[in-house]
Amino acid sequence: MGKAQVSMEYLIIVGFVAAITIPLIVIFNTHSAEMNENIISNQADHIASKIIDAAESVYYLGEYSKITFRINMPTKINAITIGDNEVVFFVKKLNGVDEVVKYSPVPINGSISSSSGIYNIVVESKGDHVWVGN
Repeated sequence: MGKAQVSMEYLIIVGFVAAITIPLIVIFNTHSAEMNENIISNQADHIASKIIDAAESVYYLGEYSKITFRINMPTKINAITIGDNEVVFFVKKLNGVDEVVKYSPVPINGSISSSSGIYNIVVESKGDHVWVGN
């Protein structure tokens, strides 16, 4: 009877540990995914700010002014639109698609790749507007 009691106590302990561990793993994974989404949104915001800052600089410097800088495009970017005085990143999230929008005080248009990777971004003044590409 002693062995059966030890086995039963062992099963109770294992069950208790599992009952605590499984919810903690789920909470950790959910929190980790949310943090990753926030990091990607912050990276998109930073890239959009760099584009807007460079666009302002070259626009006020005049035609034929150009700035080139390197960015690391994060994953989960569905699309990027540049035009109508704004830069918009469409970021894929768990609950849909989030928009990261930055407004430009100068006329801006162009297109850059939304695929993840390292890119050289060219921001060039065309006189009456700024063109952005890679």
